[in-house]
Amino acid sequence: MTVRRPVAFAMTAAAAITALGLAGCATTPAANGGERVEGGTIVYGHQQEPACVFGGWIEQAYLSYNVLDSLVSLDENHEVVPWLAEEWSVSDDGLHWTFELKPDVKFTDGSDLTAEVVAYNFDYWVNQGGNSTALAWLGGYYESAEAVDDLTVQVDLSQPYPRLADNLTQGYFGIQSQEALETRTDEENCEAPIGSGAFVVDHWDRGQEIVLTRNEDYTSPPANAEHTGAAYVDEVQWKFISDATTRVAALKSGELNAIYDVPAVQWGSTEDAGFQLEKYITPGRPQQLTFNTAQGVFTDEKVRQAFAYALDREQIVESIGHGVIPYEGNGGVSQSTPGYSQKAADWYTQDLDKAAELLDEAGYTETDADGIRSKGGEPLAVTLPYFAGSIINADGASILQGVQEQAKQAGFDVDLIPVPQAEAFAGAYSQPDERDIYPGYWTAVTSGILQINWGAGADGNPNNWNASFTDYPELQAIILEANSEPDVDRQNALYEQAQEYIAEHALAIGVYDRLSTLAVSPSLKGVWQENAQGGPTFYDAYFVG
Repeated sequence: MTVRRPVAFAMTAAAAITALGLAGCATTPAANGGERVEGGTIVYGHQQEPACVFGGWIEQAYLSYNVLDSLVSLDENHEVVPWLAEEWSVSDDGLHWTFELKPDVKFTDGSDLTAEVVAYNFDYWVNQGGNSTALAWLGGYYESAEAVDDLTVQVDLSQPYPRLADNLTQGYFGIQSQEALETRTDEENCEAPIGSGAFVVDHWDRGQEIVLTRNEDYTSPPANAEHTGAAYVDEVQWKFISDATTRVAALKSGELNAIYDVPAVQWGSTEDAGFQLEKYITPGRPQQLTFNTAQGVFTDEKVRQAFAYALDREQIVESIGHGVIPYEGNGGVSQSTPGYSQKAADWYTQDLDKAAELLDEAGYTETDADGIRSKGGEPLAVTLPYFAGSIINADGASILQGVQEQAKQAGFDVDLIPVPQAEAFAGAYSQPDERDIYPGYWTAVTSGILQINWGAGADGNPNNWNASFTDYPELQAIILEANSEPDVDRQNALYEQAQEYIAEHALAIGVYDRLSTLAVSPSLKGVWQENAQGGPTFYDAYFVG
């Protein structure tokens, strides 16, 4: 096992096709033993199907990382390394970034990668609605991008943003063909974006699979890739299989070569069966609980603190997670995030007496036959919706049930509501009068995620990513100062200060760290998780015979 810190299902025919595809192929000695088979088809089982290949959701970033190249990549030491940009620099005032591009790179539609194309992509993300998450990261900093010459692009900022390059390693910043964006329909660019990447989208059978085929002319792998030239395999069949038990069974039967999201309860048996397991603790916001401090019972800080003291979150996570899922006490960022505060993580441990004392002080002194507290006849009721199967997987749902049960011991009546993906993405439970707690994550490579999750709105509009629905000027000032601080140690100290503010005022509490996990057949080598978000990377993958 490797740990990195930063429809009906019938596939027997697919497995047979894969086996036939390997038969008769040439072999080459592999670096880690066995003979490398040239070509072949990887059949991969993923748990969720996005609306488009490219976009602002991590499930889209996982896909597009295999199709679109980015300017820069992140290596296993959390260092930014070249990809489409061979080198980059920033001006002394921190307002002008210059990227020098690789020469002779072509998109798969035959058009050239130029500085003008890269500048167009920046504008597409920020000003044309091309990617909401890219906008969330660049908004408030990005002013413009322009081509200095054919292979030099300059990005101008309104204020210093020293971790710009780090943030550009995320899959939301894949570079697309300008010609394709300007001449093809939105639907065409949704289903099969044109990049310069190692694979090309061949076709998409909605509800079933996306098939990626090898870009035979590929010349631009990131510096942290393990080889150069075209991918080893001919094709990747990216299957959408929502049920985790079905995915594991199909892997063990040989119908799949690799799967995503291994349930904690099946982790040990899958490893014992000889499969390669990969576990990546995603940096950024962990799976946490953010309190609605704009209206409802959690406008009172004492009630928020009481809820935190009511829970033995570590015990819940250990019970459900079987040692696979890491407990996380920090409500701001996960333990794999640079600038992490252990002090914030340790702020609350279960203390039912303290919870009772705080609820008494808050006026919740009455108790009914079920132990639920009330104040002036109003029960201490809490609405906790969660996005089942999209943001919260089956293990996460079980953990939230544990939260519900333990909170009841302190007098909270928690209404735990599973929300299907379609309803969640249509805006269900997104308003302050609809929920009291928001559970969820947001992957990142720096603690700059705090600005997205807690920053103030702009131009008279609220920050819709702030799940507390409340501005905290003191907290926001700390985060903004951190974002523009060039000294890494000073920057991390400010980020830690912000996390401790969140903990002290119980604005959010951590529960567990979000994982990206893979299980891979022993006959498939070279699959690795990219280091910005933990998605599966098939460029270096090959079969052994």
